[in-house]
Amino acid sequence: MKLGIMLPVSGVHASPATIKTIAQAAERLGYDSLWTYERLLRPMAPVLPGPDGTLERAAAIYHTAFEPLETLSYVAAHTDRIALGTNIVNPLFHAPVVLARRYATLDQLSGGRAIAGFGQGWMPQEFATAGVPMKRRGAGFDDVIAAIRASWGPDPVEYAGRFYSIEASEINPKPVRGDIPIVIGANTDGGIDRAARIADGITPLAWALETVTAQAERFRTTAERLGRNPAALTVTAQTNHAMQPKPISDDRPFLAGSPRQLAGDIEQVRDRGFDGVLFAFPPSDEIPAQIEMLDELRSLVPAG
Repeated sequence: MKLGIMLPVSGVHASPATIKTIAQAAERLGYDSLWTYERLLRPMAPVLPGPDGTLERAAAIYHTAFEPLETLSYVAAHTDRIALGTNIVNPLFHAPVVLARRYATLDQLSGGRAIAGFGQGWMPQEFATAGVPMKRRGAGFDDVIAAIRASWGPDPVEYAGRFYSIEASEINPKPVRGDIPIVIGANTDGGIDRAARIADGITPLAWALETVTAQAERFRTTAERLGRNPAALTVTAQTNHAMQPKPISDDRPFLAGSPRQLAGDIEQVRDRGFDGVLFAFPPSDEIPAQIEMLDELRSLVPAG
């Protein structure tokens, strides 16, 4: 079972030193992938519904968030084999040729280790800042992904879409193997169906085992109906619960708790045919304690 972790690119431990320390520890311990994410800003205005239905400010962890691709390029220089992914970058906030070249550059610098994890975005203030209407999230998302893939293809690159166009041009560098895997953070039926059509994998949130299993089945079934080989696509269960050093109560959420508790949940995920698990929020514990948890979990979960 493949295991991936989010680097400490935000929150109390966010710094170049801790990013390097965790990255090297994860590689040494046999983890499969390291991840970053994109956050343009943290609005002062409330944006998220709280428990009582009123709006609250976005999480304090978004106060500072290191840029995802620059961070992964830094990590590439300090690691040798571990995959380097974004979970997620919002491609609608970027010119597709520019974003394609940035990923291809990371792929070249890392020896072909890049994974392009994309999402449609959700925060109105970020869309306004990027000058993109939120109503473009559907057709615009399809279009920007197609333009990025075209940019990675053979020269001369030429693309004509609804929102983006590329005149016949040479666009380089190219990815090491001619392409970069694209995985999409999708949880709705529409998002899963879109991923089945245009992506190489999905990273659905695993709030409950039965729910995320149904999402995985929908993804693979839809892909097969569209003439794609579902066995060639990946499904990675994503948890937003940070690892805990000690066991938590028996009524804990799925994929939450101590390494030993998590190992049991991961075995259930493995039995459902998932390819891996991604821990999307680093713990707030001190770095040595984080590394101890990573070591214990990897020792309990067989690789492969």
